[in-house]
Amino acid sequence: MPAGFSGGYPKISVIVVNWNRRQLLEACLRSLAAQTHSSFEVVVVDNGSTDDSAEAVTAIARTFPVPLRLIRNPENRGFCAANNQGIAATEAPLIALLNNDAEADPPWLSELERVIESDQSVGMAASKILVWEDPKRIDKIGHLIYPDGQNRGRGSGQIDRGQFDRVEETLWPDGCAAMYRRAMLDEIGGFDEDFFAYADDAELGLRGRIAGWNCLVAPGAVVRHHRGATLGVSSARRLMLIERNRVLLAVKLFPWTLLWLNGAYYAIRIAGGMWAAVRNRGEIRRYSGMKGKLSAAMALLWGTVSALPLIPKMLLKRRQFRSKRRLNGRQIRRLLMRQRITLREISENAT
Repeated sequence: MPAGFSGGYPKISVIVVNWNRRQLLEACLRSLAAQTHSSFEVVVVDNGSTDDSAEAVTAIARTFPVPLRLIRNPENRGFCAANNQGIAATEAPLIALLNNDAEADPPWLSELERVIESDQSVGMAASKILVWEDPKRIDKIGHLIYPDGQNRGRGSGQIDRGQFDRVEETLWPDGCAAMYRRAMLDEIGGFDEDFFAYADDAELGLRGRIAGWNCLVAPGAVVRHHRGATLGVSSARRLMLIERNRVLLAVKLFPWTLLWLNGAYYAIRIAGGMWAAVRNRGEIRRYSGMKGKLSAAMALLWGTVSALPLIPKMLLKRRQFRSKRRLNGRQIRRLLMRQRITLREISENAT
């Protein structure tokens, strides 16, 4: 039995994955130390940092108000594998994820728990994530999806005027700050490690929805997020992974009636993105000059191409997951279309 809990294991295990962001990690842990919830533990999974992040966690743990553990990897195993490590090392019935570049308001865990425990069918709860540099602006409050598999945060870029301040359904939570029911993870499995990073939360969340679990927004669970702190918002590798994993997500989980149309939807989205770029809007505006925009275009192309060798593996996983499906193809398509982002929104708003 972990120290610090007289009644058994904590109710919540918070997993924080870290890679070379010591100062951000320390701020993240300070926000967790200030939580109003009393029955939780924190597990930091360090992916081979070289900036003394692991040593900092060890020092902080000595005076941390709840149990704080460190799992130290010799190399960067990626977001998916590291989170799976943290989940496997814990036994709490609720799992919360918090990015190392995010800071949670004191009621964060309590609000997530309140929403996820409102009904046993709720397997996931989404936080209200605001932009750290501009906390009046929404980073994301749950997710929406475009029919080619590209997803985008709900409300991304909007000024927060309370328009999402109600408990309601969303497609899935953003892995930056989310809560999952362990019973759901035990049933469907954890993160797909072939995704490495980006869209991994989309794949896990959609898999949960297809297995019959619901996802609700917890608007009182507020987090402030440094956007793009891991690879940078204008990183070509980031854009490549996002596009690659879009293809993998669709192949693995989309109904065939929607999958056959993937190329057409992709072409429409790219055309919309190009038109937005001409007007200096959307994702491509972050890539300055002709050289930057060419780099972004190559990253998009390479992302699609690099998905091809993994398609047979995704098709095998698709078959293996069939027995856990509670929604049929028509119901999955209806769900995706109900939680669909418009072409204008996905083209003109950056991730």
